[in-house]
Amino acid sequence: MKKVLLINPPWVIGENKNLWKQIASCWPSLGLAYIAAVLEHEGHQVYYLDCSAEHYTVGDLEKVLKNYTDLDFIGITATTPLINNALAVADIAKKLFNKVKIVIGGVHASVLPEEVLVHPAVDFVVIDEGEKTMKELVSGKEPKDILGLWYKKDNQIVKNQLRPLIQNLDDIPPPAYHLLPMDKYYPAIGSYKRLPAMMLFATRGCPGRCTFCYRTFRGRVRKRSAKNIIDEIKILQKNYGIKEVAFYDDTFTLFKDVIKDFCDIIIKEKIDISWSCFTRVDYVDEELLGIIKKAGCHLILFGVESADEKILQNINKRISLDQVKQVVKLARKIGIETRASFMFGNQGETEETIKKTISFALELDPDEVQFNITTPYPGTELFQWAKERGYIKSFNWNDYSMSNVVMELPEANQEKLQYYYNLAHRRFYFRPKIILRRLFNIRSWNQLKQEIKGGLALFNFFYEKSK
Repeated sequence: MKKVLLINPPWVIGENKNLWKQIASCWPSLGLAYIAAVLEHEGHQVYYLDCSAEHYTVGDLEKVLKNYTDLDFIGITATTPLINNALAVADIAKKLFNKVKIVIGGVHASVLPEEVLVHPAVDFVVIDEGEKTMKELVSGKEPKDILGLWYKKDNQIVKNQLRPLIQNLDDIPPPAYHLLPMDKYYPAIGSYKRLPAMMLFATRGCPGRCTFCYRTFRGRVRKRSAKNIIDEIKILQKNYGIKEVAFYDDTFTLFKDVIKDFCDIIIKEKIDISWSCFTRVDYVDEELLGIIKKAGCHLILFGVESADEKILQNINKRISLDQVKQVVKLARKIGIETRASFMFGNQGETEETIKKTISFALELDPDEVQFNITTPYPGTELFQWAKERGYIKSFNWNDYSMSNVVMELPEANQEKLQYYYNLAHRRFYFRPKIILRRLFNIRSWNQLKQEIKGGLALFNFFYEKSK
């Protein structure tokens, strides 16, 4: 038996003034929780440390890590904006536990494994899915025989072949929720009806080929069965009193047969659960919207990105603005709230196209919007495109938060992007129409508290910006 500590690194990055951090969700790394479940099944002792949920900073970690003894492995996950924090955690851990083996996984390590592995404190990098790779590594299999693993030997980097993706997601045990601080997770302001809530995934991967997005899991999408998803929801309800789930799949409604089966079970068994999801406008229709509404869905987030058809072509979004209008209108008719996400700064962006996007968002009038500044994450087509043209102004991964300008285009510089990012939020949320709509939609004390908190966050953010 080995002792393994899995760490979700601190979220705090300096004096981050990102508006959405003030009203955003706090969720676990389910990737780590799945790995924890697999390792426990193999008989290992597993611990889970969620620095984000516990509000630990990097400066707190030395004291916190001293609570653990005789560790054999420490596994750390990280997205691009958190990779520096993850490596700082690795440094602290290596200083405290000289013999411990440190493993880094997650999206950033998968797309830039060599950059991560050259860090002195890192012993292994796991590429893509970590369940089987970590199981074999922790159980003592020779590193040279483990697919999906990069490691250091004699000061050289050894690059093993990729591991085949897991074909049947139902084979993976449910996340090890019992290791998580379940009472410290919460959804974003304005995105839920009931608490407590938890996030879930029904699929892995995305069918889209957008230039700004990672090709997670090599562009392949796999699904769980409806029964498998329902079984996990029942565990959450029984053991933790969960009343709502947020599906964080890139395209939740991709497999319509699964979604219909999922909804049929909820309706037939009268399962009391409310939920939200992310999807694309080209993967829903009126019939499906009606079914998911009946089964408890109250909110859908759609990625729209731009109101300029040429930019939509440039980023390979493969949707039309007419589709967007039609789907948002249908959702409102059926009684499902909508959130639309837009980006400023994609290929071909100008001041005029930004203005067009803001006007479209006002005309579309979803229940909520989110405006982001386009961020060229490493591993995406956008990153390569921007790097070749000299448009990337920062390679400090801490800046890659979707609210900082790290890529400047000839007609969309930092000053313009930051100005319109702030203006767009003000113009949308400070309209009397949307304020009254949100007030009239309040049905509980929880909702009232959400609206007050969200409104104060917006006001404080723009007050700070005006100084």
